[in-house]
Amino acid sequence: MTSQTQTRPPIRFRGRSFLAVVLAPEAPIEDWLADLDALARRSPAFFAGRAVILDVTALAPSRDALKDLVTALNAREIPIMGIEGAGAGSLGPGMPPPLNGGRPSGEVAMPGEAPAAAPVERVTGAKSLMLESPVRSGQAILFPEGDVTVMGSVASGAEVIAGGSIHIYGALRGRAIAGAAGSPGARIFCRKFEPELLAIDGLYRTADDLDPTLRGRAVQVWLDGDSMRTAALD
Repeated sequence: MTSQTQTRPPIRFRGRSFLAVVLAPEAPIEDWLADLDALARRSPAFFAGRAVILDVTALAPSRDALKDLVTALNAREIPIMGIEGAGAGSLGPGMPPPLNGGRPSGEVAMPGEAPAAAPVERVTGAKSLMLESPVRSGQAILFPEGDVTVMGSVASGAEVIAGGSIHIYGALRGRAIAGAAGSPGARIFCRKFEPELLAIDGLYRTADDLDPTLRGRAVQVWLDGDSMRTAALD
């Protein structure tokens, strides 16, 4: 009887960066929470599926005050993944972990391997960024200075954030957030409309809130006052 040894593939380690929303509350907390509630009423999906970090540097709260703040945020369906700026004695069991020195990361190359190639980026002007490669799942592109043009597609799980408008010459299957620098006149254009989330100047719409008849078509998105409009381009 011949025995065969089955070799298992080696364990692989990868780094992945996610765009996190940082909440930095200021005193008085009651007023800050009221402003947060006003944002939630205008954009109910603002925190949908997002990683949220709580930066309490400006507060220097006691342990009880920090626990109350985290509880208040959880009650608003804003789960906190980590806390910055808290003293060593402010965090305890059941609290989010401390975070420090956040920075972008990509795939961690194993010995003998080269890192995965990043999307080709080209600044075409003072207020324009062009991506000549698709935006893959898990990637986040942030360009608050102006418009972003993607020559390929934006995959599900990917995110493009622009201070101005967003132009996608392939399929939009992830998140597109335009007007992030406070530009209500920004627009979103894509050749194939299959987004997970859209936003312009802080007004958000999720896939469930969008017109299903536009799915798969070339579409533009813009704001009309406090309403988000969508229309086919073909």
